[in-house]
Amino acid sequence: MQKNQLSEYFQSNTGRLIHKWHHYFEVYEKHFSRFVGKEIVILEIGVYQGGSLQMWKNYFGDKCKIYGIDIEPRSKQFEEEQIEIFIGSQSDRKFLRDVVSKIPQIDIIIDDGGHTMKQQIVSYEELFKHIKPDGVYLCEDCHTSYWPEYGGGYKRKGSFIEYSKQWIDQINAFHSRTPELPVNDFTRSVKSVHYYDSIVVLEKSPIEKPITSMTGNRSYEDYVSPIKTGFFAKLERWFKRKVNKISYKYKSSIYFED
Repeated sequence: MQKNQLSEYFQSNTGRLIHKWHHYFEVYEKHFSRFVGKEIVILEIGVYQGGSLQMWKNYFGDKCKIYGIDIEPRSKQFEEEQIEIFIGSQSDRKFLRDVVSKIPQIDIIIDDGGHTMKQQIVSYEELFKHIKPDGVYLCEDCHTSYWPEYGGGYKRKGSFIEYSKQWIDQINAFHSRTPELPVNDFTRSVKSVHYYDSIVVLEKSPIEKPITSMTGNRSYEDYVSPIKTGFFAKLERWFKRKVNKISYKYKSSIYFED
């Protein structure tokens, strides 16, 4: 089995306190390893005891610049070379806008803050656009989307997980046939959305409209049913598509296979 540097650091840690679910390290390695040793900017929400900031510094190397956000004023004591900390609430839009106005564009954002629905959603809405075109946004401890005391609950409207499900539609918007799902900035800038146990990851990359083509030699002619040809067949297909469109608009259960 391949060694996981972050997991090894965590297991042997005798420095400042770090609190992590063990399965997170594989996710970190998958999405962060390409940044190791590079001149990058990291923003972590949730400083806690300062241990994870030191872990990131050790992992990414001496070229990285790390910024932390925490509502606890005592977190400021964990500043050191390569690490700067801002004190404020991650659900305060004005505070977040002030932070990003003071720092360079971000390569990696890690939301390990207060884990309430408002905190996670506001942080995403304010910070995601400040990530570089090839950057990563990672929100962890998303299991709170199923905990009522954090504003969550299974399929509860307004939970971070339910909020994030719109991204599945938006990443596929180039294929939409309804004005209700237009191509937007998310469609054009996000390469992939990853769901793990308690973690959601967005990988950015400039996206062009997809193209499709064929190569190679045809082995046989495509089958065309005689029932599907002619004027009445075309009329039938038009009718079905019209009904399907109306059904979709009014959220009816009626649907015809084309």
